[in-house]
Amino acid sequence: MTSVGAGTILRKKRFEVWLRKATVELLLLLLSSVLFSLAFPSLISKWGIAPIAFISIIPVFIVIHTSSWKSIIPYGAFYGYITYAIFNYWLSTFHPLAIIIVPTIYATYFVFLFPVLKFVDKLFPRYGYLVQALCWIGYEYLRTKGFLGYPYGIIGYTMATVLPFIQISSVTGVWGVSFLVILPSAYLGNAFRKGIGGFNDFFTTHRIESYFYCGLVLINLIFGFLVMTDYSDSPQWRVALIQHNADTWKGGLRAYERNFKILRDLSIEAVKDNPDIVIWSETAFVPGVDWHSRYRTDNERFALVTDLKEFLATQDVPYLLGNDDGQLKNPDLPPVLPDGSYNRVDYNAVLLYEDGILKDTYRKIHLVPFTENFPYKETFPGIYQILVDNDYHFWERGTEYTVFETGGVKFSTPICFEDVFGYLSREFVNNGAEVIVNLTNDSWSGSLSSQMQHLGMAVFRAIENRRSLIRSANSGMTGVIDPDGRIISLLEPFTADYLVTDVPVDTERSTIYTAFGDWFASLSILLALAFILAGIIRVIIRRIKA
Repeated sequence: MTSVGAGTILRKKRFEVWLRKATVELLLLLLSSVLFSLAFPSLISKWGIAPIAFISIIPVFIVIHTSSWKSIIPYGAFYGYITYAIFNYWLSTFHPLAIIIVPTIYATYFVFLFPVLKFVDKLFPRYGYLVQALCWIGYEYLRTKGFLGYPYGIIGYTMATVLPFIQISSVTGVWGVSFLVILPSAYLGNAFRKGIGGFNDFFTTHRIESYFYCGLVLINLIFGFLVMTDYSDSPQWRVALIQHNADTWKGGLRAYERNFKILRDLSIEAVKDNPDIVIWSETAFVPGVDWHSRYRTDNERFALVTDLKEFLATQDVPYLLGNDDGQLKNPDLPPVLPDGSYNRVDYNAVLLYEDGILKDTYRKIHLVPFTENFPYKETFPGIYQILVDNDYHFWERGTEYTVFETGGVKFSTPICFEDVFGYLSREFVNNGAEVIVNLTNDSWSGSLSSQMQHLGMAVFRAIENRRSLIRSANSGMTGVIDPDGRIISLLEPFTADYLVTDVPVDTERSTIYTAFGDWFASLSILLALAFILAGIIRVIIRRIKA
């Protein structure tokens, strides 16, 4: 055999070995993506299969160990894209672009995270899994910040139904729960890096850490059982939640009229049960009430606004409703400019009416990226134009953390996905809110999974601040969560109905999370950086000595 022929055979064998290895590693990443998605509410399970979360990332950590540096970046891109395409499959019903944009963003995140985890693995062959867990918490926290902030998929949220386990959120926020959930995957991923046969040796070396983790979980559960309490003796706020089961943005004026009729008829029935307040969902009433009351730029919408205000004037109970709040962009110019365009900016808002009079307004602060807000029009005009051409509705950003008050109860109203950000609810509570009221529209997804994932995150906002949380959604999930995260009432999704229920107003307890916010996540980042820096210095010193 010639040397050329031998070289060809050798290259072929090397390629076959690489192909087998890459196939196994890609299948492991795909397995992790599926397990991760199943741990959350999905098509398979309405509430999600929480125990899966503890092992769902094991395949990722195995691949981190076994893969080469050349493979780690494409593997990160593959895992991030596939995971969020499966987990957030319902984004495709919102717009085809959404199911491309969001997974692409997460592919980019994991392109950076995977090399970091690999680097930690090389720096700390023995205890790298502890630093990797800290890095994971840092990743989860950082991806909630800024314009692209998106908390869906934080692994701690899989535990929303395991109430004793997540009471620690009142101290650490969701981040402490995430740490307890991700640590077993990091530990076992290290244990199985040499295959199943290597587990015994790893456990023998690291059994003390495993016992410590079990003790930590036990303490966490004991804490959870001890802090949960009965709210039957707390003051009660009787609320009527109206779920009219319609995507309020679809159909134009005729649809707005139909929706208003449903809202009005359901409200008339609900007030027979003597609620203290009636609550409609996000943008339940679309035409801007304030705008059309001031400026008659559209006679048909003005007539519908007049009908709403006349109805509210007949009601003896306060009404809280979501609305497209239009305001003059330039107060020195008329509402309609000479070229026919409107001198107008719009806010996604909540209006409180009492005795038929507008009492107060909250304007949404944290807007949905791309679909509600794109601040880079000048920098990326092409992307901006694509969004405009696809009929995305842009809002202005509110600035005030409004605390409403009616009937002696103080409350604040995060709109839509604002209740998935811990910092917002915390800020409202620090400003005096006794109850958190989330007005949302998840009907566009047409998906129970989407609505249940959103509900699960709301559970944590209640526990973090020890405040009851009310959800008024136009198609689900409409209900009430008590300060310990118990879902005490819930309407059937995708039905037009109302719910009249009592909400405990308990302000006896304040929390470490309300006082100090996301300190646990920040500490995790600092510790991860400190360990990595120490590891680098240790390697440098060893090389100098060598």
